[in-house]
Amino acid sequence: MALRDHPKRSSQSEDVPSLLEDKKNGFESRQGETRRPEKSCNYSEGTWIYDPTVRSRYDNTCKEIFKGWNCISNNKTNARDLTLWRWQPNDCDLSPLDPLQFLQRFRDKSIGFIGDSLNRNMFVSLVCTLKSASSEVKKWRPVRADRGFTFLQYNLTVAYHRTNLLARYGRWSDSGNGGALESLGYKQGFRVDVDVPEGSWDDAPSFHDIIILNTGHWWWAPSKFDPIKSPMLFFENGSPVLPPITPELGLDMTLKYMIAFVERMSRASSLKLFRTQSPRHFEGGDWNEGGSCQREKPLLPEQVEDFFALENNGTDGEARLVNRHLYKALKGASFRILDITHMSESRADAHPSRAGGKKHDDCMHWCLPGVTDSWNDLLVAYLNNM
Repeated sequence: MALRDHPKRSSQSEDVPSLLEDKKNGFESRQGETRRPEKSCNYSEGTWIYDPTVRSRYDNTCKEIFKGWNCISNNKTNARDLTLWRWQPNDCDLSPLDPLQFLQRFRDKSIGFIGDSLNRNMFVSLVCTLKSASSEVKKWRPVRADRGFTFLQYNLTVAYHRTNLLARYGRWSDSGNGGALESLGYKQGFRVDVDVPEGSWDDAPSFHDIIILNTGHWWWAPSKFDPIKSPMLFFENGSPVLPPITPELGLDMTLKYMIAFVERMSRASSLKLFRTQSPRHFEGGDWNEGGSCQREKPLLPEQVEDFFALENNGTDGEARLVNRHLYKALKGASFRILDITHMSESRADAHPSRAGGKKHDDCMHWCLPGVTDSWNDLLVAYLNNM
C-alpha cells in the first residue's frame, strides 16, 4: 500500500479520545479485600504468579513472530508454560489486553514503536494479539517504518521503526585530510551525530498518535562498537565532539536531543512514552563468552539482585545503568516512562536461549508469546492513566 493510499483518518484523528471509561474508586480482589484504585497503582512493583487458568492470547502460528523468538515451534522445554505466568502488581490488578476493546478504542489512530529489536519484540506481541480479534489486516510501512500493519475494519495502524541508537550513525574512516580526529590518532570508527535522528524514524513523531521509544542495548556493545578498533565517535552540529567522549556521555547527549526532537515534531495531542531498558540474563559470561540462560522458572528476589545490582559489576547490569541515564534525560519532559524493567528482571526463564539450534544463547530477546505480552498489558494501563 503506497503512502498516499493510507486509509482516510476520521475528522477526529487529531483529538485523542478518552482512553478508558472512568474506573470505580475501588474494587474487590480475588480474596475479597478492597484494593487501591488502578489510577494510583505502581504497576512495576509486584510478583509473577503461576496461573494455569490463563489463556494465551495468540499462539506460535502468528506469522509475525521472528523465527528465533518462536520458542514453541523451536521446542523450548518451557515454552508453553511461559504464557501461564501473569504479573500481579502489589496494590491492584493488571488486566490482560482485550484486543477487541483495544481496536475499538484506538480506531482511526496510529501507533509507532521506535527503537531496537526489543521494541520490535513488543510490536510483534501487540500485532499478534490484535490479529486474534481482527483478520482484515493490510501490510503497510508508513513514514519509512521497517514494518507495519493497518487493521482495516478499525483504521488502526501499528508500525515499527528500526533504529539502534535513535541518532544517525555510520562508518567513519580517516580521510587523509588531517582532521581533528585524525590528528588524535583515530583511523576508523562509527560516526554518531547526537543531534540528528536516524532517517528510519525522523518523520514518525509527526505521524503517529501514540509513540513508544527505546534505546540502550547498542550503547554498550563492544562486538558492534569495539572501543579500540571501531569506537563510537560523536559529532554535534556536524563537527566532532572534542575531546572525544565515552558512550555514556554520548548517550546523555543523544537522549537530550532526541527527546527534544520528538517533543518539537509531535502533535500536541499525541501520547509519548519512553520504554525503560529490557534486562538481559546471561550467566557465566556475555553472549560471546559462552553465557547462557537455561533456567525454567522466574528468579527469586535475592537472585535478581545477584544479576542486576550495579555494585556487582556483572554482565547484566546494563539495564539499570541505562535507566539511570534515561530517568535523568526525561526529567521535565512530556514523556511518560513505561517501566518494564523491574517486572522483567526475574524472567530469566523466558528468553529463547538455544532453542532452534542457535550458536549462542539468546538471553536478551524474549520468547513469543511471553513476557512482552505483559509489557503491552502495562502499556494499556499507562495509556489509561494519561
